[in-house]
Amino acid sequence: MDRAEVTAFVALGANLGDAAQALRDALAALGDTPGVGLVRASSLYRTAPIQSTGPDYINAVAEVSTTLTAPDLLDVLQAIEQQAGRERPYRNAPRTLDLDLLLFGGAHIDSARLTVPHPRMAQRAFVLVPLAEIAPALVSGGQLAAVADQSIERI
Repeated sequence: MDRAEVTAFVALGANLGDAAQALRDALAALGDTPGVGLVRASSLYRTAPIQSTGPDYINAVAEVSTTLTAPDLLDVLQAIEQQAGRERPYRNAPRTLDLDLLLFGGAHIDSARLTVPHPRMAQRAFVLVPLAEIAPALVSGGQLAAVADQSIERI
């Protein structure tokens, strides 16, 4: 039995190495994954680290259409991170690549491994601004106003 396609949104970020290239490579890897189609991606944005140190981040958001389950899509995202050399020495450490599943259709998931919608997405300009660029109906003006004090620059 074929699974129905689900629209999902993925946040991408990196601040080590060639961060912009890491995001482009991750987008290509997503699009090359069986059961995942890259629908569109936002522009790249430069943002200062939040609750972290290190160089500025490069961020984007991608819309994908997938027949995978949410946990299977999470596995794909983590495999792409690993291929990019992602290490997790401590919480909010600088990273070569970070991929977060923001939304998975209309699903609400709260498991030990995965929470969807992403629990901190509404607090982050680096998520809301690129998400609003590609899916404006998903982000309210009030949400954008609430993160207006966070520095973000389209590059």
